[in-house]
Amino acid sequence: MSAGSFYITTPIFYVNDVPHIGHAYTEVAADVLARWHRQSGDDAWLLTGTDEHGQKILRTAIANGVTPKEWADRLVETAWKPLLETVNINNDDFIRTTDERHEVNAQKFLQHLHDEGHIYTGEYEGYYCVGCEEYKQATDLVDGTGEYVGQPVCAIHSKPVELLHEKNYFFKMSAFADRLLALYEENPNFVQPEAARNEVMSFVKRGLSDLSISRSSFDWGIKVPWDQSHVVYVWFDALLNYITAAGYGQNDEEFARRWPATHIVGKDILRFHAVIWPAMLMAAGIEVPKQVFGHGWLLVGGEKMSKSKLTGIAPSQITDTFGSDAFRYYFMRAISFGQDGSFSWEDLSARYQSELANGFGNLASRVIAMVVRYCDGIVPVGGELLAADLAIAATEKRVTDAAGAFIETLAIHDALASVWELVDELNGYITLQEPWALAKSSETRARLETVLHTAVRGLGTLTVLLSPVIPIATAKLWTALGGDGALADQRVDRAWEWAGGTVVSPLEPLFPRIESIVEPTDG
Repeated sequence: MSAGSFYITTPIFYVNDVPHIGHAYTEVAADVLARWHRQSGDDAWLLTGTDEHGQKILRTAIANGVTPKEWADRLVETAWKPLLETVNINNDDFIRTTDERHEVNAQKFLQHLHDEGHIYTGEYEGYYCVGCEEYKQATDLVDGTGEYVGQPVCAIHSKPVELLHEKNYFFKMSAFADRLLALYEENPNFVQPEAARNEVMSFVKRGLSDLSISRSSFDWGIKVPWDQSHVVYVWFDALLNYITAAGYGQNDEEFARRWPATHIVGKDILRFHAVIWPAMLMAAGIEVPKQVFGHGWLLVGGEKMSKSKLTGIAPSQITDTFGSDAFRYYFMRAISFGQDGSFSWEDLSARYQSELANGFGNLASRVIAMVVRYCDGIVPVGGELLAADLAIAATEKRVTDAAGAFIETLAIHDALASVWELVDELNGYITLQEPWALAKSSETRARLETVLHTAVRGLGTLTVLLSPVIPIATAKLWTALGGDGALADQRVDRAWEWAGGTVVSPLEPLFPRIESIVEPTDG
């Protein structure tokens, strides 16, 4: 990894169905972090994509009367790539596990492990969950209910598991248990948050089994290079996307520039990323990821959203009414990143009105309107600064530094809370200084200009700080403020230094009032 490099990934999402807001939540978090690092001067690179092999995709495609590749192509083009537009993701790459660049270089990786003696032939019998694409231990199963009474079912999907017996190829993962535990001990930040780290350490301390990495009962997958009768286990295949997209096997210079990555994943796939993946890399002699961060679940009505349980909400159901900026802001602000969070239409609506429309949006409209009304749109230079004015400038610097520190620990919610301190303080400042009263007398003209100058400066700082989160609204505000250069090029770590023009232009409401909200009943 080159100095100043920040490579961040989302999981690659399974194309058995369309995305819901849980997928969009992960995408937005990674995008906010990537945008923030870009605007901090880092060489940031955001990867997302789709996972298209495995038995679940094969069965879904057959059920829909198409080939697995046709099914994947359809879902990628009609659902997964459009998701990125729906919530305004500025990704640098989109990888599909059916891409030739991935398949060829995944085979190179596998062949290397085989040649180094990390893979052997064996037989395995165990319970397999097609929904998880994972062999399950007894502790991962629960007793079925309803139509599945008397059957062991997956605790995640609540559907029966299958008893499989196959001759497979195995990865000697058990040999890396001690090295993994040493990694977790020596680098506590490798797995975060703390609860996720503790879970992973506990899992590895109980002992690791070797991992079955091939299947021979179906053929939808990457062929094992030395045995074409086997395909690579879908997770072993999928995890490799993080390096095949970054140049592994084909562009050593690019790979050295990008790797290692910060992985943002849902906590339900934490073990794959924090146990199997670093063990694979250790075996190959490749540096482990910089960090694996397991965020919490989005809960609706107290239950985790699920495509299989038909409890998902399509992102467009929110963005069609509130817009992508509000979607991005709400999920980054309302939920502590790393913990479970509950979604409700009532909370979304309340935050939209109070924080975006009345808090930030109204602040922007008031400041611009007063400069237009009282100064003919010309930004006043301002005069002697009083304690109240200096306090705003100090807050600009303080919240910029605080937000940057929180971003370093991936605490996006805390970063936004810090920035909102400036929103609230500016609103309070305007209320106390009463520029509308100052404008009534020529004797207080100098003070009026100082107050408006201070307000414009604070508003510009907010525009830069919030641009990674609400890029559309802040771009409009940046134009109205006469900001110098492109907003995306402004240094978010020095937001208070922004350069503005001498004239402001009228601003339409950034977050128009929504009079009535009808909660969708489908999805």
